[in-house]
Amino acid sequence: MSNTPQPRIGQALTTLARTLTANRQAAQPANTKRLAAPWLVVIDPQVVFADVASPWAAHGFGTAMDVIADMAPRFGDRVIVTRWLPGKLRVGSWRAYFKRWEFADRPPTDPMFNLVPDAQRLSALTTIDLPTFGKWGPTMRMLIGPTPNLVLTGFSTDCCVVSTALAAADSGATVRVISDACAASSDENHQGALKLMDNFAPQIKVISAAQL
Repeated sequence: MSNTPQPRIGQALTTLARTLTANRQAAQPANTKRLAAPWLVVIDPQVVFADVASPWAAHGFGTAMDVIADMAPRFGDRVIVTRWLPGKLRVGSWRAYFKRWEFADRPPTDPMFNLVPDAQRLSALTTIDLPTFGKWGPTMRMLIGPTPNLVLTGFSTDCCVVSTALAAADSGATVRVISDACAASSDENHQGALKLMDNFAPQIKVISAAQL
């Protein structure tokens, strides 16, 4: 049997390996740049927080959504939308929670957990759906890296926004919270949550949309 083809195969494999390495190296700057760029996170823009008849209605929801809609195009494809959905398991303190908020103990498919229409157009990415207040976790880290530059908006300031901000900052993310792109159960609770988060500067900074 002739050994002539073997060097040719070896050369072809070497060329292929060099090409793949070059392609990976060329892609790395673009990927790194995309990960380093700020990501807009819109936390839980759902009917349950928008409906004024809901026990969880966020005061100023519509105004905050208008600010979010104006901001979103600046982030291109770097927009993440989340949803809070009730978990299947009722363990530990969640039992007491759902006893307190029985109205929310519904199937995840209930229309009250849908995104409001204005939020449905914000991102082409699939929503991050979690049964926890904070939305920072493995899914978001896998999507945008472990220490991203986050711009947080959404509902409610005094619950899911603050829970997300603190967890993200604790893991090394740089966080900016847009004060007028969030809303809470009351103006007092909104301001209290903003003040709490601003105490974590420089990891968390509270700014207005105009300051972004």
